Amino acid sequence: MFTVRAMTEEDYDGVHKLWMTIKGFAIRSIDDSKEGVHRFLKRNPTTSVVAVADGEIVGAILCGHDGRRGCLYHVCVREDMRMRGIGKAMVVFCMERLKEEQISKVSLIAFSTNDIGNAFWKCIGWTRREDLNYYDFVLNTDNIIAFNK
Repeated sequence: MFTVRAMTEEDYDGVHKLWMTIKGFAIRSIDDSKEGVHRFLKRNPTTSVVAVADGEIVGAILCGHDGRRGCLYHVCVREDMRMRGIGKAMVVFCMERLKEEQISKVSLIAFSTNDIGNAFWKCIGWTRREDLNYYDFVLNTDNIIAFNK
């Protein structure tokens, strides 16, 4: 059994521990630090979510918006807890919070090599966009990305 609830700053250690167990997961040294996540949660206090089972965080999503569009980041469920509805319950939680804030569209980025994640999004009815290109620009070269093996 599991419950989902809004993520708080106090959840960081458990969320970070979860992130470190997910193969292929990308962690940024600044954005995903305790200070970076606290800054994100301060800006988005009600939209991010954790799933808890037996007192331990087994799923998490950072969710925020810019006033127009919502975005999901770092969607993950502990490997041994997958296929139990945790991911879908967390996504629904985020979408309900975004709707409360009058956000009408939400997006996410999934690595093209993330077969499990891409299958999940397709299964729960999300549409893969093929009509646009995704660009980014690094503003802080000290924000190093590391991938879990």
